[in-house]
Amino acid sequence: MHTDTKNAEMLARSAAKTRSHERLKTSLVEKILLRAIGKSHAPVGSAQLAEELLRHGFDLTPRAIRYHLGRMDSAGWTRLWNRRQGRVLTELGRELLRSIELPEKVGFVLSRIDELSYRMSYDPTQHQGTVIVNTAELSERDLARAVELLPPVARADLSISGRFLLARPKESIEDYVVPEDTVVLGSMCSITLNGILLKAGIPVTSRYGGLLEIVHGRPTRFLELIEYSGTTRDPLALFIEAGLTRTRDVLRTGRGTVCASFREVPASSVDTLRVILRRLETYAIRAVLAVGQPGRPLLDIPVTDGRAGLVVLGGLNVMAVMRETGIPFSLRPMAALVDARRLRPFEELLPFARRPSPLID
Repeated sequence: MHTDTKNAEMLARSAAKTRSHERLKTSLVEKILLRAIGKSHAPVGSAQLAEELLRHGFDLTPRAIRYHLGRMDSAGWTRLWNRRQGRVLTELGRELLRSIELPEKVGFVLSRIDELSYRMSYDPTQHQGTVIVNTAELSERDLARAVELLPPVARADLSISGRFLLARPKESIEDYVVPEDTVVLGSMCSITLNGILLKAGIPVTSRYGGLLEIVHGRPTRFLELIEYSGTTRDPLALFIEAGLTRTRDVLRTGRGTVCASFREVPASSVDTLRVILRRLETYAIRAVLAVGQPGRPLLDIPVTDGRAGLVVLGGLNVMAVMRETGIPFSLRPMAALVDARRLRPFEELLPFARRPSPLID
């Protein structure tokens, strides 16, 4: 009797485990289906959904896929557009998808930083290889106003480099094609420094993006900080979009707030780091505003044991000036990897300006 009871308990546990696994599988399948339908601008049919599931390791029969789609229709997440074209998400389904994806996006920015740092191949000594760029998409009619801002920003060393990307209509940036009546202005992203140092054997940890106060042209303190590991958006882009930067004030008076980040390197690498930074300056790459002492706070920001802090200028500062000047644009930080030779000295872009001037109105 005791054996029979024990066997029954084992069978019950096995059945519960199977049901739990099936529920987990169901939730994963339906999450994949939601994402596949949600990212499409047109209705999605069963054949496309089957391919997407197979790509994620789920080889389901058409009947099984119809079962999941029926559940999603019944829950009000999806609706059949028509039998030939397939399904679309309802507003309830979009809300559900947003709630699913938000926790998964936390840490995405940090992952993007690490991925691009590893993938870029830029060699500053030859100005060759791929470099990371931030981009601003704007109307062609605003290009002249935007180009006028490049000289003062570059000459004040508020950009990582004095070279910028200009992409005209129908030109491509990785897989993106610039639309008609639109241009893209790009700046070298400060994550390029992470990649350069990584290839020199110095791993960099990006900890915070912040608003840095500048007084008499020198960094004094961070006014705001957002931790990269806990955000779904690039912190510097958030500060720019919220109108919190005062970059034009820095250009005019030497006092204001700019975008910058706080990073860490191994304490044992500081001497080598300083040598590399001096060498980068000879190639007109000026990214680091301050290097801390091992294990000691930098601008009142504590560092991890065995590490030293870096204050790194944001590559988005030219976009901050554009926003402060009232130029409308769509901002994409860490947008793409491009051939470094596509970045041109700002002097070469001045013919696009109405009145090249070192001053900001």
